[in-house]
Amino acid sequence: MKKILIADDEQFLRMLVQATLGENEYQVLEATNGNQALALAQAEHPDVLLLDVSMPGPSGFEVCEKLKSNPETNHIKVVMLTAWAQQSNREQGLAAGADHYLIKPFSPLELLRLVTKLAGA
Repeated sequence: MKKILIADDEQFLRMLVQATLGENEYQVLEATNGNQALALAQAEHPDVLLLDVSMPGPSGFEVCEKLKSNPETNHIKVVMLTAWAQQSNREQGLAAGADHYLIKPFSPLELLRLVTKLAGA
């Protein structure tokens, strides 16, 4: 079963993403801040990390950069899932190593297709 890590400080968003992905399709892990996201990603090696930019602790950009610069975690597919919609934000996310940048609010169907593609499911 593919592992998906959702890192967002908003509980409603984590619940929405879990509902979108389906209970039986993926093993879903949750983090509420940047430090938890880093620790879980390093311990669990999820297939895909859905990462908010703005949350307590290290930002999503910093988390992404740390994971992508570490040979043990650089294989994790990172999707920045954020309300930060400026082109400069997108460029910063991609420069940090993100594989994709998805703006909130997002289409659940688009998110599901993207996760399925990135997870190789």
